[in-house]
Order: sequence, then C-alpha cells, then structure tokens
Amino acid sequence: MTSGGWDVIVVGAGSAGAAFAVRSAEKGKRVLLLEAGPDYRSEQMHEAWRSPNPVVALMDPTATEGLLWTGLTSSRTDRQQQAPYWRGRGVGGSSSINGQIAIRPPMVDFEDWTALGCSGWSPEDVLPYFAKLEDDAEFGDEPHHGRGGPTPIHRMPQDQWGGVDTALARSALAAGFGWAPDVNAPSATGVSPYPINSRGGRRVTVNDAYLQAARELSTLSIRGDVLVDQVVFAGDRAVGVRLLVDGQVLTEHADTVVLSAGVIHSPAILLRSGVGPAAHLRFLGIDVRHDLPVGRGMQDHPMALVSIPLTDAAAVKTPHDRHTNVCVRWTSGSSAPRNDLMFVSLNQNVLAMASASTGTSSGAFGVWLNQNHSRGVLTLVSADPSDQPLVRQRMLSDERDLARMRHGVRALVDLARRPEAAEITAGSLEKENEALFSVLESDSGLDDYLLAMVVDAQHGTSTCRMGAAGAPGTVVDSECRVLGVDGLHVVDASVFPSVPRANTNLATIMAGELMADRIA
Repeated sequence: MTSGGWDVIVVGAGSAGAAFAVRSAEKGKRVLLLEAGPDYRSEQMHEAWRSPNPVVALMDPTATEGLLWTGLTSSRTDRQQQAPYWRGRGVGGSSSINGQIAIRPPMVDFEDWTALGCSGWSPEDVLPYFAKLEDDAEFGDEPHHGRGGPTPIHRMPQDQWGGVDTALARSALAAGFGWAPDVNAPSATGVSPYPINSRGGRRVTVNDAYLQAARELSTLSIRGDVLVDQVVFAGDRAVGVRLLVDGQVLTEHADTVVLSAGVIHSPAILLRSGVGPAAHLRFLGIDVRHDLPVGRGMQDHPMALVSIPLTDAAAVKTPHDRHTNVCVRWTSGSSAPRNDLMFVSLNQNVLAMASASTGTSSGAFGVWLNQNHSRGVLTLVSADPSDQPLVRQRMLSDERDLARMRHGVRALVDLARRPEAAEITAGSLEKENEALFSVLESDSGLDDYLLAMVVDAQHGTSTCRMGAAGAPGTVVDSECRVLGVDGLHVVDASVFPSVPRANTNLATIMAGELMADRIA
C-alpha cells in the first residue's frame, strides 16, 4: 500500500528529530514525523518521568513500559557480557529518560570537527543554535547564551545540593581545581554546577519543548507506533520509507528522507536499506546499495565509580532528590587533549542499589573519559526490523584510553580520600571498594578491573560518522547527506565524529536546529 508524498519524512521524534521536524514545518514544508514508540501529549507522560531523579522511573515497570526499547543490549568492553542499553522510545526519545542534564560540549570539540572535514560545524556556526534552543535562567543574557528558547535551563542552588555534590565540589576545589560557574561557557573548565533542563523541578522533554505547541501546525503530521524497516529508493535517490503499522506494510514517499532514529536505530535502518559494510550485508542476504562503514565508529563515555558509604546527614532524604548537580572538567596531563576527563557526583550509587551489595546508603564519585580513541561496532543479527542490532561498544580497547582512565581513577580515589569527602563518609572507604583498592597500584591489575567494571554514560554517538567524503570512517558529509545516494540525510548523535566532551542531549538538539536551516 502506498500513501501520498511529503516534502520531508523524519524518522524518529527524539532530541534531533523533534527539533528538525518542527523547525522544518514552521518553514512551510509538509513534514511527516514517524516514531516507533507511542505518540502522546505532554500531560499523558507518566508522572515518574517528571521527577528530578530518573531512578524513580527506571525502577518503576509501569513507567518504563513503552518508553524504553526492550531487548536492546550492549557489551561495554570486550571483557563484559551483553547487558541492557537504555534508549528512549516514544515522542521525546531519550530526552524523556535521561538525566535532564543540559551541558554543552566545549567549543574545542567543534574545532576538532572542522579539522576532520565537517565544514559548517565550527564554534561560530554552532553557537547561535545552542543559544536559539535554550532559555537559560542564570546566563541567558550572555552573548553565547539565549533566553526564550524552547529548552529551559537552570542550575540547582548550592544550598539544595546533595551531600555528595557538596563533597565533590569542596574536595576538587581544595585539590586545586578552579571554579567555573557556567560550564556552558565556550572554554569552561573546572568545578561547575550541572545545568538542568527542567522547569519547576519537572523534566522538560523535546516533546514538551518542541512538539506540544507545534501540533497545531497544518504542515506537521506526527504518527506513533510506526516501525520503519528501510528507506525506499528510485535509482540512487531516496524517495520514501517502508514501514510496519499493526502488521501491515506501508510506504510513504517524500522529496527528502531524514533519519533521526538515534545512535542505534539510524544505522540499523541504513543497514537494512543496503547501505553499510558490503561483506556484512551480503552475509545477511541484503543487496548492497552502497558500501559504507555504517555502525563501525560507536563511542560513549566509559565511567568508573568510587562508592561512598554515606552518613545519615549526607544520604538522600526522598526518592525525588536530584541525583547529581556537580561536574568537574579537567585535563589529565600536559600532552592530553583539553578537558579529556570529567568527575561527576552521584548522590545515589545506582550500581550499589541494583546489586544490594551494601546495607548502607551509598553515593559515589565518578570519573569518565571525555574524549576517546576506542571505537565500537554495531551490526544486524538479521534483516528483520523487529530484531535489535548487536552492539559491542569496545570501550577501553585502545591502550591510550586505558592509560588515561587509570590516571583518572587514581585521581578520583585521591578526592574520595580527602577530608572534605570524609565528612560524608560512614565506615571504611577501602572496605566499600575492596576490589578497586586491591589493584589500585598495579597498572595491569587496574586495567583488568576497569575492563570488567566500567559502565557507559548512555551517551552513544558516531555510528554514522560525519566527515570528509574521502575519509575511511565517513558515512555522511557536512550536510549530513549519506554518501553515494541522493535525498537521504542522517541528523542525530550518530553523525557526531566522536563523542563530545559533555552529555549529548543538548548537542543533539542543536544538530536538529542547525540542519533544519540547511536541508533544502
């Protein structure tokens, strides 16, 4: 069955897709926005997801039903088994389930992108779009910030921080790290309050910020519970998508197709469409349309924790207490990339909660590798769109990453041992972290520990990398056009050349805003 044509079909109503679709529809383009999960109004969102603490919803099966992809797993390192990989589903995408952190990448990231051949993505190019998307309560009048945009941003006052927030900030400042009140300033480094995209203590998703008001536009049509199988081509041009609705196969046509299905599902759609590594596609019996390294560049932020058994005074008081409010961007050494590591506070240690390894309320200091060399791999297990891809993140597979994570973990332990952290610590830090402390002085032992224990930050990127057309890892060019075909773009975090030195949500919304102005 075939439906009538559109100017643009956007696949995925998450952080990039919602922004892109709305801005395109505002320009008068006839836009069809397709979402695999449910389409619902803002007031219909499960109340648990509005909490300042996402753990409230993640531990409530009634809240996660329909809004998380089921059956999606990933191995974090080559030493780890497959485990659930959380990705948002439904309008709002992962902005509906993330930590509500509105931190921008430092502008040096975009200098790097430009050097890799991503013209039009310089700091001067992207800053206006970061400003356009935000309504920053504290810094909105600064020239590199914005007021009145769809995404509200505020910072928790220090007298409302959790015990771990305060301890990390005081420890880091006492250790010589500087204070940066606005982590979203273009070159900020040091101890900063996290910017939060919520209003009145309640989560604001891109469904709330972009789609809710835009539903009145006659040029925008939103359909939920639609599983896109593959792109439809006429010769070398994309002319639509094939989709599944209630077991029925439909085809929608458009002048332009934009995949915004995220780091996992945008590459999966490309692969099923015959765009990807030729040998892999032939193995699955998929006709090869264009041989590109789709799925071959995945990155995330590997993170290690030092668990802290908390005093009663420092422990969270209610389930809705904010889970984190403080970060510390820093550089691991004179030859390292600027701000290649980041400390974070965790007022609740979710890993300890999940394993019930301690009877004491615990928080944690965390460190993640902000800039990585390691690359993961995403492949299909079959050509069936209902089968989730096989994801192997291969974090710390590059020795350079391991060396910097060793340095980061040892620096993290030093902070956790400081007097400022001792004020919130009940009991023995060494006993709480026995496996880590037993190998702390051994490079090989610490490597084994990290490969077994690191987690990701749910900041997946780079499975459809943007770059120079002749570069070996490139899937899309600077206009997010898929190489070798016409009328097909990818606009989401999967096109980032590398994982930014920040949480990814704000950069992903920015990409949707920017590309809506560029794709004719």
